[in-house]
Amino acid sequence: METLGLLAEGLRLALTPEHVLFALIGSVLGTLVGVLPGIGPTSGIAILLPLTAFLPPTPAIIMLAAIYYGAMYGGSTSAILVNIPGEVASVVTALDGHALARQGRAGPALAVAAIASFVAGTLGLVGLTFFAPPLADLALAVGPPEYVGLVALALSVVVSLSGRSLVRGLSAAAVGALIALVGLDPMSGVRRFTLGTSTLLAGVDFISVVIGLFAIAEVLLGVEAARGAIATTPLGRLLPSWGELRRCAGAMLRATGVGFVLGLLPGCTPGAISFLSYDLERRVSRTPERFGQGALEGVAAPEGANNATTSAGFVPLLALGIPPTPALAVLLSGLMIYGLQPGPLLFEKQPQFVWTVIASMYVGNVMLLVLNLPLVGLWARLCRVPYGVLAPAILLSSVVGAFSVRNSLADVGTALAFGAVGWLMAKRGYPTPPLVLGLILTPMLENALRQSLGMAAGSPRVFLTRPLALTLIGAGLALIVASLLARRRR
Repeated sequence: METLGLLAEGLRLALTPEHVLFALIGSVLGTLVGVLPGIGPTSGIAILLPLTAFLPPTPAIIMLAAIYYGAMYGGSTSAILVNIPGEVASVVTALDGHALARQGRAGPALAVAAIASFVAGTLGLVGLTFFAPPLADLALAVGPPEYVGLVALALSVVVSLSGRSLVRGLSAAAVGALIALVGLDPMSGVRRFTLGTSTLLAGVDFISVVIGLFAIAEVLLGVEAARGAIATTPLGRLLPSWGELRRCAGAMLRATGVGFVLGLLPGCTPGAISFLSYDLERRVSRTPERFGQGALEGVAAPEGANNATTSAGFVPLLALGIPPTPALAVLLSGLMIYGLQPGPLLFEKQPQFVWTVIASMYVGNVMLLVLNLPLVGLWARLCRVPYGVLAPAILLSSVVGAFSVRNSLADVGTALAFGAVGWLMAKRGYPTPPLVLGLILTPMLENALRQSLGMAAGSPRVFLTRPLALTLIGAGLALIVASLLARRRR
């Protein structure tokens, strides 16, 4: 009851005109940041952080938090419409979302993305409200061996995403892993696969690779096919039917569970969590063959997961002072600027601040739903724009997005090169999602594995002494075997 009273007081303060205004500003800016490729929530918060210096702490943090979860909302828009993931977690959304857009069903896809984001974000906030301190302690109990198990579980997704040829899917994942290893070794500082140039010392930028594989490759394929528009069929209804929403309801709830639980763990990226949620939905579906061809559940699952992850990330941030994602690390610096030290004492010493920020997130989620649903018709009509007009705009946006990540022309070259790679992969029947998954998971696996072996003086028996790690590794192997048997039956 005490928690409800604190939340009610926080809601009263969050609904004051000043706080509502800054939640609205943050939501709008975050949505724009999510739609524009290459910027992402981390860069968006970092760019706008200095502008909050003249504000009191509560409205400043309300606005920065709204930018974060607004960007997670907005990333799906460009992924669905033009196959440009606005941020990493939207890569999975593009698989079915863009397929729906090309079928003239961009409206239902965008609406389901907005509704799934709202449902998962709100349910995640309920978990943050009532269970923050105990869940934060639980997250601390997960160490490097458990992360190895989580990555083993996530790698089972490669089999599901390999399409008709398992060899081609595994080859694509291996290429992604090799790309992730380029640059300086994170522990020893040794150069790896840099080809003698200092340009690659910082590694290959992930966003540039994604922009190339999806956006630029899509433009090349569209121009080659002399496509008239993204959708050549009539747009049809702009909102999903009640039957479609009921069919997606289970996906939204399952995605919320996966996203919230894994979002508590520092270093477990929203991109990897979205892939896991997508794979889970594909496994429980009675018609898994629809996934990748335009399944609304394939949009609801990743969008629900990444927004539940967003809410869950505030649990270790506020309760322990541990930011689980780079974007929340920047937000942590904003808290430190105002002399606010996150941790258990923050809830005791600054309850008004904490509960006002949490309550403002409920308000912001409603705002984002109200902002996004009316725009569904406008966004969907972009699919009818002639491709000769749209393709140059996509290319320009891709180049600007790739350049803006590190202000480097080398990243633009990377995006163009991987555009050609994506085009060749599509022509030869190689799936791109396994490559992206390999790129996401390899750094996580490398760091966790080396830390685990370091804990046990190089002995792999450390995994046998950690029940949770052993269970996760076993579950990952079991899923791989089950996927292989299912492929064989098909």
